[in-house]
Amino acid sequence: MFSKPKISTTASGSDATKGATPPAKSATSGTGSDAPGFQTKPKPSPSLLSNDLTIKGNVISSGDIQIEGIIEGDVRAHLLTVGESATIKGEIAADDVVVNGRVIGRLCGLKVRLTATARVEGDIVHKTLAIESGAHFEGTVQRQEDPLGDSSSSRPATAAPARPRTDTREAPPLTSDAAAGGASAG
Repeated sequence: MFSKPKISTTASGSDATKGATPPAKSATSGTGSDAPGFQTKPKPSPSLLSNDLTIKGNVISSGDIQIEGIIEGDVRAHLLTVGESATIKGEIAADDVVVNGRVIGRLCGLKVRLTATARVEGDIVHKTLAIESGAHFEGTVQRQEDPLGDSSSSRPATAAPARPRTDTREAPPLTSDAAAGGASAG
């Protein structure tokens, strides 16, 4: 459409090229690439679970899911949008999570966003978290670099914070040893 004047060089040639060029240009213009044989697949629309749908069981997708109904089970997806009328009772694991509705259970995601209409009862494990004013949240929040990784359970086992606490607890015996040394010197 905008590239037609660039292709045509003469007025009589533009009439001939107008009929021939649009199919070739329309196939490559949506990709953003100048290579004529290169085409990417358009991003599929998210799977929609409407508000009249109730699922008892796990839902797993490698794509995007928008939930408006009720799910009693775990949900795994690339991008998960929990609609305002939705309720999820179970664990959520997704790269991106947007909660507009109600979630009861653990929520794990790289990017987690609770909108003003969100109602979350459970723990959130995230890399990035945004909570809008008006959102209701009851639970704990834990930031991890890889909240979806299997190694997340071994991270708390790292005793780096526990060692300084142990060292500070050992400080009183050193003080008592110093007091005992002072008592034997006097």
